Amino acid sequence: FRKVFYNRFIFCMAIIKHAEQRVGVFIDTQNIYHSAKNIYHARANFGNILKDSVAGRKLVRARAYAVTTESGEETAFFEALAKVGIEMRLKDLQVFAGGAKKADWDVGLAVDAITASPKLDTVIIFSGDGDFVPLVRYLQNHGGCQVEVVSFGRSTSLKLKEAADDFLDLDNDPKRYLLNYRPMRGSRRPPAHGEESADDAAASREPSEIGRITGVE
Repeated sequence: FRKVFYNRFIFCMAIIKHAEQRVGVFIDTQNIYHSAKNIYHARANFGNILKDSVAGRKLVRARAYAVTTESGEETAFFEALAKVGIEMRLKDLQVFAGGAKKADWDVGLAVDAITASPKLDTVIIFSGDGDFVPLVRYLQNHGGCQVEVVSFGRSTSLKLKEAADDFLDLDNDPKRYLLNYRPMRGSRRPPAHGEESADDAAASREPSEIGRITGVE
């Protein structure tokens, strides 16, 4: 259900999912990969995540955004994603003078989602990054799309959860959504209700690149 606020009253609107719904999936690979690694010390099962998020609807495109390194150690991982029907978009890791590194696909993902939206009924974003809030709102208000977010709730921006029409929390079934999953103690707790995550706090200090592109904050 999506909560809609009007004159201080809260209305819950049911999420529509049917077989003929055209779905586009856009995957922030680094975010999902590192969330699984940091929280559970495991790898994300992208095959099961993709299947459950699409939920029997008409998948038009599934595209993952990732960064390559000189070692090429991620090649097998990218091949595994391709085998489950995920198209890869890759860029080289940028290393600047002084050793600083940049590996950011946020704007590329946002531009692709906006470009594809006229041919989609639903956009699904695999990420917990609060920088995607302006993209979610833009797709809802200008693209006419239902926007769903898929991520591990413990590392997902509260603002992103609230903006999405639907949120699939991978923390609810780690055995299904992780490879080589083993229950761990002392994992990072999610923000309490109404509490701002570190990601939200950082986003509130400075407009994101996506916000500047879409004109939505």
